[in-house]
Amino acid sequence: MIEVKNLHKGFNGEEILKGITTSFKRGKTNLIIGTSGSGKTVFLKCLLGLFAPEKGSIIYDGKVYSELDEEEQRGLRESMGMVFQGSALFDSMTVEENIMFPLRMFTKQKKAEMLDRANTVIDRVQLINANKKLPSEISGGMQKRVAIARAIVTRPNYLFCDEPNSGLDPKTATVIDNLIQEITEEYDITTVINTHDMNSVMEIGEKIIFLRYGNLEWEGDKSQIFKTDNEAVTDFVYSSNLFKKVRNAQLKGL
Repeated sequence: MIEVKNLHKGFNGEEILKGITTSFKRGKTNLIIGTSGSGKTVFLKCLLGLFAPEKGSIIYDGKVYSELDEEEQRGLRESMGMVFQGSALFDSMTVEENIMFPLRMFTKQKKAEMLDRANTVIDRVQLINANKKLPSEISGGMQKRVAIARAIVTRPNYLFCDEPNSGLDPKTATVIDNLIQEITEEYDITTVINTHDMNSVMEIGEKIIFLRYGNLEWEGDKSQIFKTDNEAVTDFVYSSNLFKKVRNAQLKGL
C-alpha cells in the first residue's frame, strides 16, 4: 500500500502538485488520469522517488520515504518495477537479455538462475518463441509484454506504468490492461498506472484519481466515475460520443 499525504511539488517557483492526499491499495489497479498539464507525470515521478517533494510525505507499507537513509531508499526503489511509455527496450538486446537486465543490475544471481527467472516471467506474459528475438522483430503488443516481464522479474512490491497502452490498437490495449490487472492480483502488487485511455478506466479502474491543475479533483472507481456530478471529470471522461452513450445508459440503469 502507498499512502500520500499533503504532497506539494514545484519547479522554478511554480507549484505543480498542490497538496495531494490519497492512497493506493495493494493487489489493486490504481489509475491516475487527467488532462495534459494536470501534474500526472510529476506525481508519478514523486512516487518513484525521482522527485523529492517540498512538502508532504509518501509512505510505502508503513515506511516514510523521506525518513529513510540513502541505503534504505535505494533498497525501496529496487522493490519497484516500471513499465515505461513506449516500452523503452534496449534495441541491441534480445527479449531474454532485456528481461534479465534488472537481475544483472540489482542481484548477484548466477546466469542459470537469471535465465530460469526470466523464462518464468516470459511464460507468465505469454511471450511465445520470442526469447532470442530483438525488439525490432516483434510487434508493439509483444514489446509491451517484454516491458511488463522486465518490470516484474525482480518480484517488485510496487509496479508503476506510464501510459502502458500508448501506440497500441484498442484490442491489444485491452489485452495488456487485463494482463497488468492479473499480475497485480496474482503477485499482490501495489500497481499505479498513469493513463489517458478511458478504455483502461472502464476495464481495470479499481481506484481512480483525477488530477486537475495539480489538485486531486476526484477519486473513486470505474462504476462511480460514470455517475459523478463533477463537471471537470465529466468533461474529461465523456469527451466522445461513445462515453456519452455509456453515461446515459448508466444513469438510466440499463
